[in-house]
Amino acid sequence: MVCGGGFACSRNALCALNVVYVLVGLLLIGVAAWGKSFGIVSSIHIIGGVIAVGVFLLLIAIVGLIGAINHHQVMLFFYMVILGLVFLFQLGVSCSCLALNTSREESLFRATWDILSNKTRNEIEVNLNCCGLLNNTNDPVAIRTFQMDYNLCTAMCKDNTTKGHVPSCPKCGEKMLKHSDEALKILGGVGLFFSFTEILGVLLAMRYRNQKDPRANPSAFL
Repeated sequence: MVCGGGFACSRNALCALNVVYVLVGLLLIGVAAWGKSFGIVSSIHIIGGVIAVGVFLLLIAIVGLIGAINHHQVMLFFYMVILGLVFLFQLGVSCSCLALNTSREESLFRATWDILSNKTRNEIEVNLNCCGLLNNTNDPVAIRTFQMDYNLCTAMCKDNTTKGHVPSCPKCGEKMLKHSDEALKILGGVGLFFSFTEILGVLLAMRYRNQKDPRANPSAFL
């Protein structure tokens, strides 16, 4: 047979699946870290949950690889249990990423922006080359805050603005909303799609664990 029998086929399939889990875990960690590093997008705490999912998936995939190569009964058992829990957690986090709407993101950004010092706000504005958070509300307090932020802004885009004209500078909130939307869609889509492959991983590990290893001593207890 091409893969040397049912045992070898199951082992190879399980190893390949765990390599995919390693790559998915690294992808989730990388995209989530990229998302959190942009301004105050880190205030969207669900992105931190994605990093946790990625780390757990990466670790359990390594355990699964070792267990599959050695046909280790105990490791495969814990692999099945933990991978099942990771599936549930990943499914919930991915759905939350896709369900988070723009108005909720705006609320999180406003709450975080309000507690920042003027110095920190100015550093964000300079780094992102923007001024103020958002100015799409009728709330006089929010409008006054935006105008104050814009007057204190020292971003390069403001130097290019014609004096007396408000603002050709983009708003920081709009930039961060666009960035967070991209990150959440990628994380939610990838996480949701690959979460269902983890069910396959559990079933495949269960089948492989119950198969007899032809390399083992026939008199040994399996």
